[in-house]
Amino acid sequence: MKKRKVEIVVISDVHLGTFGSHAIELNKYLSSIKPKILVLNGDIIDIWQFRKSYFPQTHLKIIQKIMSFASKGTKVYYITGNHDEMLRKFSDLNMGNIALVDKLILEMDDKKAWIFHGDVFDASVNHAKWIAKLGGLGYDYLILSNRFVNWCLKKIGKEPYSFSKKIKAGVKKAVKHISDFEETATELAIEKKYDYVICGHIHEPKIIKKENKNGSVLYLNSGDWVENLTALEYNKKRWKLYCYQESNFSEEENLFEMEDNLSHQII
Repeated sequence: MKKRKVEIVVISDVHLGTFGSHAIELNKYLSSIKPKILVLNGDIIDIWQFRKSYFPQTHLKIIQKIMSFASKGTKVYYITGNHDEMLRKFSDLNMGNIALVDKLILEMDDKKAWIFHGDVFDASVNHAKWIAKLGGLGYDYLILSNRFVNWCLKKIGKEPYSFSKKIKAGVKKAVKHISDFEETATELAIEKKYDYVICGHIHEPKIIKKENKNGSVLYLNSGDWVENLTALEYNKKRWKLYCYQESNFSEEENLFEMEDNLSHQII
C-alpha cells in the first residue's frame, strides 16, 4: 500500500480498551500515512474503563503501529487526557522519538499551535469525576448498542444512524457545553497570541476561525475514533479534517484523504 506523506497528524479520543473504539478502522488509516509528527491528543487508552478481560489484538495493533512510527523516525507526542490521566504522573518523559506531555506548543511555517486535550475546561470531569466516569461507561454501552443497530440497518440497505449525535443535537445543555468549550479555548488562545488552538475531548470534529475584539485564531478539534472517525492533517501550510470512509481502502482505489464537507478547508 502506497503511503501518503503528511507533515503533522493529530488524533484523539481513540478509547482503546472500550467496546466503542474503532481500532480496525484507525489501523487502516495509520497504515495509509507516513507522518513527520504524530500528535496523540488524549484519551488514546481508556484507563478509566480498562478491563483485563477486554483489550483485543486489534487494539494492541494500534500501540504497535505507534511504536513502529517512532522507530522509523516519526516524532510522537502523547498528550494526556482525562481518561488516561494516570499517565500525568509521568509527564515530560521522553523515550527516543516518543514524548509524554500534558500540553504542546508546535511551531510550523512561522505560526504557533497550542495543543491540549481540553478536559481542563470540563467542570464535570474536574469536580464530579465519579459522575463523568459513570457517564463514560453508559456512553460506551450506547455506542455498542448503536453498532448492532447499524449492522441491522446495513443488512436491509439503510443508512447508519448515530444515537449519540442525535442526543447531542437535541439536548440544549449538550449544545451549550460544546459552544462554551470552544469559546473558552479560543479566547485563551487569542489572549496568548497563538495562531491555532487544537483540542479533542468533546468528540466534535471542527475547523473554524474564531474572532473577538482582541484578535482571531483558528480553532481545530480532531474529533474521535468512536463516533466520527476523524483526524487533523497539516500539509503545505494548510489544515484539513480527515474523515474515514471504508470505501477508500478498497484494492481498486487508493484515495485516502476525505474532508468533512461541513468544515472549512482553511490555510
